[in-house]
Amino acid sequence: MNDVGISDLVRTLLAKRGVESEEDVAAFLSPDYDAHTHAPELLHDMKIAVDRILKAIENNERIAFYTDFDCDGIPGAAILSDFFAKIKYDNVEVYIPHRDREGYGFHVAAIEQLAARDVKVIITVDVGTVAREGCAAAHALGIDVIVTDHHEIIGERPACLALVNPKIAPYPFGGLCGAATAFKLVQATLAEGKRRGLESFTSIPDGWEKWLLDLVAIATVADMMPLVGENRTLVHWGLKVLRKSARPGIDALCAAARIRKSELTEDDIGFTIAPRVNAASRMDEPNLALKLLTTRDRDEAQYLAAQLEHLNASRKGVVAGIVKNARKHVAARYGEGDKVVVLGDTAWKPSLLGLAANSIMNDRGGIVCLWGRDAHGKLKGSCRSDGEISLVDLFTHARDVFEECGGHAASGGFSVSHEHVHTLPEALARTVSQIQSDMSADPKASNAPDHDSIITLREASWALFKDISLLSPFGISNTKPVFRISTVTIRSVRQFGKENNHVELQLIEERTNAAARAFQFFKTAEDFSHTPRVGDTVHVLATLERDTFRGETATCLRVIDILSA
Repeated sequence: MNDVGISDLVRTLLAKRGVESEEDVAAFLSPDYDAHTHAPELLHDMKIAVDRILKAIENNERIAFYTDFDCDGIPGAAILSDFFAKIKYDNVEVYIPHRDREGYGFHVAAIEQLAARDVKVIITVDVGTVAREGCAAAHALGIDVIVTDHHEIIGERPACLALVNPKIAPYPFGGLCGAATAFKLVQATLAEGKRRGLESFTSIPDGWEKWLLDLVAIATVADMMPLVGENRTLVHWGLKVLRKSARPGIDALCAAARIRKSELTEDDIGFTIAPRVNAASRMDEPNLALKLLTTRDRDEAQYLAAQLEHLNASRKGVVAGIVKNARKHVAARYGEGDKVVVLGDTAWKPSLLGLAANSIMNDRGGIVCLWGRDAHGKLKGSCRSDGEISLVDLFTHARDVFEECGGHAASGGFSVSHEHVHTLPEALARTVSQIQSDMSADPKASNAPDHDSIITLREASWALFKDISLLSPFGISNTKPVFRISTVTIRSVRQFGKENNHVELQLIEERTNAAARAFQFFKTAEDFSHTPRVGDTVHVLATLERDTFRGETATCLRVIDILSA
C-alpha cells in the first residue's frame, strides 16, 4: 500500500485507464454525485421541454410517454411514471411499441392512436432522434413531441418541439443512455416547478429524484453504456439505491432469481435483472416489465416476477435452439479469417436474434448479423460486434443495402428487403474489409494488451478481489482487470450445466500448493487457444470473481483464455 491507502496494483490499473492525478483518482474511486454529474439545463432544448411540460400540467393536457421496449426504454418509462405520480398528475399514459408486430421506432400508426385519445404532448425515451416521419405526423395532428434520446445524430433534425440528446453540444458527456436522459428531464422539470412555487412540486423533499437512480443504473448497465465519467457516478449511486430499493418489484425479482439485494452488483444487473426485463418484450409482453418496476403492491410484484421468470426460461430455450442451428451454418460457411458472419432464417424471431448474435460473436469474435421474419413478413435482424469495428461505421458505409439500420458501436438492428438479403453477406464482407483497410492506414490504431497484470494463483484471493473492487462498477470502457496467472497445473476439466455447455477447471500452483476453481460459461475446453488436459502446465488469462456459492469470501477465476506454458 502507498501513503494514501491505495495499493500499487490499483494505481497501475488506474493509470492504464488514464486516471493518474490525485484529483482524478479521488473522483474515480469515490464519485461525488453533486460534483461529478452535469446540470440538466446544459442539455439541448431542455428549457423548451420543461416549459412545455409545465404548461401541459397547468392546462391539464394529456401527456404520453412513448418509450422503446428494451431495458433502457422501460426503466425510462418507469422514471417518468414515478415522477408524474409523485406530483400527482395522472392525465398520462405509456405507449410501448410491440417488439415483433411494430418494431423499434416512433410509428405513425401509434401516434394516430394517441391523438385519438386526445394526447397533446408526447415524451419519447430512447427513440426519436431520427424519427422525421413520426415527428412530422405528430406535428400535423397538433401534438408537441419532446424527444429524449441518446442515439447518433444523423441527417436532418426531426420536426419535434424539443430534441434532448446528450450527443448535442454543449452537454459535456455524450454517453448517457435513454433512461438517464429522461432522468435529466425529470431533474430539470422538478427544479423549475419548485422555482415557480408550484404546490405539487414544493411538497417534494429536496433530493427525492435520487431514488430514481436505481432505474438509471439498470438502464445504463443493460444498454452497455461506457461506465466512465458521469455514467460511473450515476451507476455508483444507482447501485446504492438498488440495494436499498423500496420497489416491491425489485424485491420480488431478486427473490425469484436468488440474488441478495443488499449485495447487488452491476453483474447482477447485466446477467439477471436486464435479461428478465428484456424477456418481457422479447416474448410479447413488454408491459409486464414496466408494471414490475412501478407496482407498489407486493402480491402483484411476486406474480409479475414469476411471469418474467417463466418468460425468461422460455426465451432461453428458444434462443438456445437458434444458436445451435446458427453454429452449424457458421461451421459450414465461415472460416476463422472471416470477420463478418451473416445468417438468417424466416423461422427465426427477430426479437431474439440480438441474444443469439451475441453468443455467436462470443464464440468467434468479429461481427455477427442474424436476421429473421417478423409478424408482418418483414425481414429484420440484429448485429453484434466485438468492438474492433463499430457497427455505427458498418451501417454508415453499407446504408444502401439496408432498408433501416441503427444502433451503437457494439450492438444494432436492421431491416433488409427480400431482394437484398441474399447479397447481404458479400456486401457486408466488402464493407468490413474496407473499414479494416482504413483502420490499418491509421497510425493511431493499436492492439490492446491481453492482460492488465501478472499474479500468482496464491494472490488470487479475497484480499485482491476487495482491492480491485475499488475500480467497480465494471463495464464498457472500464472492464474488469484481466490477470495472467503463469505456470499452473490442471487438476481436472469438466463440462457442467443442463446442456453441459459451460467449462470448469481445477487449477493448482505446485510450488505454493495454492488451488483455485476456474470456469467460463458457454465454452468447451476446445474453445481456448490451448485445449486444457489433466496434468498440463499452462498460463491462464482470467478475471477474479466472487464465488458466492462457496462462501462469503470465496473467489474463483473466470477464464478468458488458456495458453501453452
